[in-house]
Amino acid sequence: MSKGFPIFGEENEASIYNPEELIDLFLNNTADGICIVDMEGRFIRVNPMYTKIFGYTEEDVLGKKFTEFPNPDIVRDIVTAVWKGESFHNIHTQRYHKNGKVLNIAVSYSPFRNISGEIIAIIAVYRDLTHRVKMERELKKTRELYQLIAENTTDLIKVYNKNKEIIYVSPSYEKVLGIPAEELIGRSILDFIKEDDTKIFRGIFKNLCAGKPQIMQYKLESASGGVIHAEYNITPVYNEKQEIDSFVSVGRNISERIKNDEAIRNLDRLSIIGQLAAGVAHEIRNPLTSLKGFSKLMRNTADDKEKQDYYLSIIMNELERIDVIVNEFMSLAKPQAIQFERANLFSIIDSTVNILHPQALLHNVEIINHFYTKDVELLCNANQLKQVFVNFLKNAIESMPAGGQVHIQVEKLTGKRVQISFKDEGIGIDSELLQFLGTPFYTTKDKGIGLGLTISNKIIQEHNGTMTIESRPGKGTTVNVELQYI
Repeated sequence: MSKGFPIFGEENEASIYNPEELIDLFLNNTADGICIVDMEGRFIRVNPMYTKIFGYTEEDVLGKKFTEFPNPDIVRDIVTAVWKGESFHNIHTQRYHKNGKVLNIAVSYSPFRNISGEIIAIIAVYRDLTHRVKMERELKKTRELYQLIAENTTDLIKVYNKNKEIIYVSPSYEKVLGIPAEELIGRSILDFIKEDDTKIFRGIFKNLCAGKPQIMQYKLESASGGVIHAEYNITPVYNEKQEIDSFVSVGRNISERIKNDEAIRNLDRLSIIGQLAAGVAHEIRNPLTSLKGFSKLMRNTADDKEKQDYYLSIIMNELERIDVIVNEFMSLAKPQAIQFERANLFSIIDSTVNILHPQALLHNVEIINHFYTKDVELLCNANQLKQVFVNFLKNAIESMPAGGQVHIQVEKLTGKRVQISFKDEGIGIDSELLQFLGTPFYTTKDKGIGLGLTISNKIIQEHNGTMTIESRPGKGTTVNVELQYI
């Protein structure tokens, strides 16, 4: 008698080897459906999993021939071959449940031999693959759908790992950058970001590694050397251990939008320049009058050097005044390249006040500064911020037709933030109308174009800032701007 290990009870021969009990335990506990068919093709044994898979009870099948049940034609040939000693493993086929439902089955057929080696029956082992096949089909459809989307979308889809190496790009990259997708795989994402955006990307990548989705605009360099503006929504991808494995970014070419934004900003800037022109002309006319007068006086004092020096000093002061006014006005009018540089906040505000000074004089408005500190440095585009502040001050001046005061207050906040407030004593805005401010082409003015606040808010957002407006009818309006300082 063969040796074995006890698994049912005490260690004796009866418990070590009990074939009938072993067969029953195996058939009742296996995860596969099993049936035994005799040499006449009749069912002589089925296990519980078989009845669960196919829906037939033991009473339904025992004693009946397999040919009485729906089977593929090939089964007859397989059974004949197994009776002759052949075996068949893991045949993928379709069978039917008792209720008519189609099942995806993996089945194996083997001859069942007695102790003498004679074939006395056939054992068939069934595994229900219906759920797995369904999931695989759905997964295939999903993959095909994603592939269809990825191959036909104009969006720029990219996947890269924690080493910043690109592992997938959509075909749209070739259309936009002119570089075949296969040439991008394996390269660093930093190879395609303009140098001035690299520092920003490194900060965003740090947040991504901390699990925070990010939105970023940066410039890409095409194969022809051109620059393409793109906006990306970047999201971390987690593996089965809930660890960040890679990052997927979905972007789009916003070069046309950037051009349109610049055109709208120029439209607003030109509108401001046109409205300020009368005030600038008035302000220049006063020193010009002085220049004419003192020039005539100098003709009559050719022999009096002391008076000539005095008149000349007045003329120089007036010329410097004209120079300041014209330079500030021209700096607003002149198109500027959009790039961020270090600049002093108070220099920007002073320059803005100089531009608006003629307009303020015309409307009998006094601009008063409240600066508690003057060491605030920003990483910004100074001309853009100047355009924003001009908008706020011009609105404040125009809201006081009878004159008044505009107060500019600068205050440092926590977290390297600074607040700039523009408070007027004007007519104020009704709360029902306040919610619409900043909507493109909405304006409360008779001659406004409704873009000033929209553009201002956009510029502030690009400077990582926020803008809020508080107003009460008859009590004036306050515009608060928060910016990051360095």
